[in-house]
Amino acid sequence: MRVIVVGAGVVGTLHAWHAVERGHEVVQIEREAEARGASLRNFGQIWVSGRAGGEELETALRARRLWEEIGARVPGLGFRACGSLTPVRDPRERAVAEAALARDDAAARGYELLTADEARAVNPALRGAFEAALYCERDAAVAPRTAQLALREALLKSPNYTFRPGRDARAVIGENAVRDDHGDIHTGDAVVLCTGAWLGGLVRELAGPGLPVRRVRLQMMQTDPLGEPLTTSVADADSFRYYPAYRSTALDELDAAQPQAPTAAEHRMQLLMVQRADGGLTIGDTHEYEHPFAFDTLEDPYDHLAEVVESFLGRPLPRIRRRWAGVYAQCTDPSRVVHRQQVRDGVWLVTGPGGRGMTCSPAIAETTADELGW
Repeated sequence: MRVIVVGAGVVGTLHAWHAVERGHEVVQIEREAEARGASLRNFGQIWVSGRAGGEELETALRARRLWEEIGARVPGLGFRACGSLTPVRDPRERAVAEAALARDDAAARGYELLTADEARAVNPALRGAFEAALYCERDAAVAPRTAQLALREALLKSPNYTFRPGRDARAVIGENAVRDDHGDIHTGDAVVLCTGAWLGGLVRELAGPGLPVRRVRLQMMQTDPLGEPLTTSVADADSFRYYPAYRSTALDELDAAQPQAPTAAEHRMQLLMVQRADGGLTIGDTHEYEHPFAFDTLEDPYDHLAEVVESFLGRPLPRIRRRWAGVYAQCTDPSRVVHRQQVRDGVWLVTGPGGRGMTCSPAIAETTADELGW
């Protein structure tokens, strides 16, 4: 079988990976020299802890296993089974963590409620003030800026894989063929469009105007090296408000008694923080849903995030080295992990994982391969 994959972000690259692993020939087309979208502009977190129970959690756990297996073969992924800590600062936040521990699937997530001293033993960089911390053993991380490059380097060792960068897919010709903006036609037995947040042009033409996917914009930043290991990913209690696993009466009571800080509420914020290979911290993020998106970044969210991080670290944040904004595609139905649609005979669109893309892409691609009979 010959598979044409359009898009070289993490979702497209994992589709190419599974196809090659199953012995098929793959041509992957990317309109940029390298993918430049949300696949690079994220934390690199393999985030199991907050996923909704059922299909979403099962997908995340399967993806977590696949990331670990692929990471053992491709060291450049930077896979780390680091776990995560969510420090809680008062009894109401602690009650939300305790409600999470009472879930039927808490053991599958690796949840454990640690005292402050126990949390500092796991992550000594957290020297600030907090009461306890929710630990999730199943959370992990990869290096987002280099993961696709490492996967592609491994793929290029196969004679069955061809990468064609700098080519924008412009039309589907007949069945199973894509014409790019160079005029070349790429023909296969199946075409998979993994175009990320690019929902116009060919995607709109094929899927129609009612595509149940929206675009979401976020702001993030990265610091100079911390100067010591941050041994786990770190979140704050605002993540309880964002992720479906934490919905509970305790969360309702927290919202009623202690609303989010105004800046965090305005920008729909949570703290997520991961240390990169160079020792710097990737910190975020905001969520903007209303179009048109701003073309600039705002300082208030960065100030808020810095304040929260410093409260956990008990020390000033290193100098901010980079700030950026990104856009990802998210299913409008939050219960759906991804939007997978046959848009023409032999042509499928796979998009809309939202903030789950980095976490779930290996399992999303595996499911596509299974459903298409690769």
